Amino acid sequence: MSTKKETTHQLIHRNLTLYQREHSQVWQCRYKIDNRWIRATTKETKFDLAIAKAKELLVEAEIRKRSGIPVVTKRFKDIAMLAIDRMERDMRGGLGKVIYKDYIRIIKDHFMPSLGQRLITNIDYDALNDYYSDREAKFGSIMSNSHRKTQNAAFNRVFDEAIVRGYLTESNRPKLDGKTKESQRRPAFELHEVRALLRNLTPYIDAGKTRDIRERREILRDYVEMLLDTGARPGIELLDMKWKQIRFMMNPISTVTDQLDEDGEAIEVHSLNRSCEMTVKGKTGQRQIIGRLPSIRVLERIALRNYGVKSSIKDPLAELIKPTNDDYIFRTKEGRDLSDVLNHMFDNFLSDHGLLIDPKTNQKRVFYSLRHTYATLSLTHDSVPIHTLAKQMGTSVLMIEKHYSHLQVIQAIEQLRGTNTRKLIEADSKAAENYPSKKLAKRVIEYV
Repeated sequence: MSTKKETTHQLIHRNLTLYQREHSQVWQCRYKIDNRWIRATTKETKFDLAIAKAKELLVEAEIRKRSGIPVVTKRFKDIAMLAIDRMERDMRGGLGKVIYKDYIRIIKDHFMPSLGQRLITNIDYDALNDYYSDREAKFGSIMSNSHRKTQNAAFNRVFDEAIVRGYLTESNRPKLDGKTKESQRRPAFELHEVRALLRNLTPYIDAGKTRDIRERREILRDYVEMLLDTGARPGIELLDMKWKQIRFMMNPISTVTDQLDEDGEAIEVHSLNRSCEMTVKGKTGQRQIIGRLPSIRVLERIALRNYGVKSSIKDPLAELIKPTNDDYIFRTKEGRDLSDVLNHMFDNFLSDHGLLIDPKTNQKRVFYSLRHTYATLSLTHDSVPIHTLAKQMGTSVLMIEKHYSHLQVIQAIEQLRGTNTRKLIEADSKAAENYPSKKLAKRVIEYV
């Protein structure tokens, strides 16, 4: 049985203990609140003063508990690191969400530098408003509703952690306001701009001075073409996709054209109708999307460039599309991830070709503009049903209707030309005779 040290004194049985650490003259205390032991320093070296201070700390803790105030508080930075640790452990255990990566980045890059040294109990509504105002002033733009909601969700991860550990109470939790400006649709590319974008990518690659630069530009082209072909969300949905998540599909079709051959027979065109199903995981979880021929060609280029694998028409990419292939698709030959430089490269490319700023809205175009271009072209030219488009893009029908309802006018352009109505109006030139002008008739009588 261990003997109690002379530097340890139980002031209140099982509730308050005074003690000294080895090599320290300052008295420490531990007291119990809600069956939890809490440690604190008395900052006193004299025994009698330390006793009085320890009892004072216990009484103060009891008062705080009865008043619904956290007994002990911590700096925001300390709680944020605990929240990050919990999310990382959940992701390693397969319980975490994909969005946790964004929360962790936001907490590290934005919250901790701005609020890290403040006590968690001092982060109130005004402090959060100041944070958002400072952030918007720094970046020169008002935060969208979507970004604000993501930031609020990251804040809630930290506040949840503080409550679980007793450093914050539910009554002291800041109320987060997710309302900012009305969300706006990002600018898309017009059809002639899409043609210019795609046709200028090959010369852009060829102009690269080194093999490394050309390889980066090839990956940018592949990424741009697949975003335009699938409407996927820019970021991890494609950049974290692996070869084993691809399923090739082929459904040959024959189409009779209006053209005639030398014998006067209608020319029949045959197509392999190649496509692929891709499993992506992003903001709304996991889903399957369809890639058409442009996506197949992107995959064939990457396979040849990175692996030296030539694709066959009948069974393309068979060597790579295997359940055991864990390789990521959008990587350099050496396996490097270029996600951190693609945005900058795209900005420079668009700026160089006069495509960066949308002339209609004066807004800067980004990768998300390709997603909106896909939706616009699908609705106006391919007549894709809105429910199908929502499934492909991983969003709701409500969001599609909200952002693209203006296209209903463009979709109905043929009907709106009013050709039939105009013919009916112009058909009877004598209709006016049935409704003569009374003023004009009066003038005629007076003249006569």
